[in-house]
Amino acid sequence: MIRKATPKDIEAILEITKACAKHMITNNIFQWNAHYPNKEAFKNDIDRQELYVLELKNTIVGCVVISTHMDNEYQPITWLTPNTNNIYIHRLAIHPKHQRQGFAQKLMNYAETYSKNNHYTSVRLDTFSQNHRNQKFYEHRGYQKRGAIFFPKQSELPFHCYELVL
Repeated sequence: MIRKATPKDIEAILEITKACAKHMITNNIFQWNAHYPNKEAFKNDIDRQELYVLELKNTIVGCVVISTHMDNEYQPITWLTPNTNNIYIHRLAIHPKHQRQGFAQKLMNYAETYSKNNHYTSVRLDTFSQNHRNQKFYEHRGYQKRGAIFFPKQSELPFHCYELVL
């Protein structure tokens, strides 16, 4: 079941994102760290009603942010559509012990269906340039690479921006 997150879900979500960060680091992917994602970001996501969780047998196994807010870092990117009616995906995470079971696909299907049903023009996101698995995941879904941005608190390396026109 996919539902909106509540404040009581934050600790479970942080456990998932910390497990993901540890898993990525063991695979030499330094995408998430002690600075990101963090409790404050998830509190803000919940306040804006943009954080969703995937539950399996009453246990949260994943999360995703489906937002209408465009971060300033995205401004220099040459997007395929105007910056007026877009959805932004952030902090997609599936606990490592539940990965490779189609749950990330399920969350992305939910986000894309939500975007279509609410008449958004496109879905935009970014992923770490060294996370080749994520890049293939989005490219197989039809996302097009649009450029690179930087998040210095996360890495000196770039993050690739992607867009799917609906």
